[in-house]
Amino acid sequence: MKKTALLLSGGMDSYAVAYKEKPEVAITIDYGQKPYDGELRSAQILTDRLNIEHLVISVDLSVIGSGDLNGSPAINKAPASDWWPYRNQMLITLAAMRLIPLGVERLLIASVKTDSNMRDGTLDFINKISALLSMQEGAMIVEAPAIDMTTVELVNNSDIPFSLLAWSHSCHTSNIACGQCRGCIKHREVVKELGYAEI
Repeated sequence: MKKTALLLSGGMDSYAVAYKEKPEVAITIDYGQKPYDGELRSAQILTDRLNIEHLVISVDLSVIGSGDLNGSPAINKAPASDWWPYRNQMLITLAAMRLIPLGVERLLIASVKTDSNMRDGTLDFINKISALLSMQEGAMIVEAPAIDMTTVELVNNSDIPFSLLAWSHSCHTSNIACGQCRGCIKHREVVKELGYAEI
C-alpha cells in the first residue's frame, strides 16, 4: 500500500474525499487566502474526528493572489471570480515538498466534475501534474478520485454523515460564511439537493 495524503481545504469536497479514502495524512495550506482560519478550524474538526495526522503549511502568497479568495478583483484572464492564478499547481507543489520526506507516494486532491470550468480542475491537468511529480525523485503521484462526480454524488458515495459534513467551510471570502460567494452558493445548493434543511 502506498502512503496517501490529502490536500484538505476544509470544504465539502475535501471532507467527503477524506471520509471515503481515509488517508494517513491530511495537509492544509495557509497561502494568504481570506478564509484560512475558517478552513483550518474545519479541517481540524475532521482530522480529529477521523484520527488523521494533520499537517499545516503557512506561506503568505497574498501579494501574488487575486479574486475572492484574495479579497481583490479577479484578473482579466480569470474564468471565475474566485480564481487565484495557478493555485492548484502551487498547492500541490507545496504539499509535495512537505510530504516527500514522510514517504508519501500518493497525493489526493478533491477536484470534482464542476471544477472543470477551470483548467486546473480538469483530469488533463491532474494527469499532467502527476506525470511531472512522478518523474522526479520520490515518484509521487497525484490523483483526484472524485473528478468524474458532482459534489452531491461524491457526498452520497462517501457515506459521510451530515452531522460531520455540516462542519465543512466553503466560503471564499470570510472565516464565517458570507452566504453570497460562489462557495457559499454551492454549499447551499448541495445541502438542498442532498435533502437537508439549509444551515
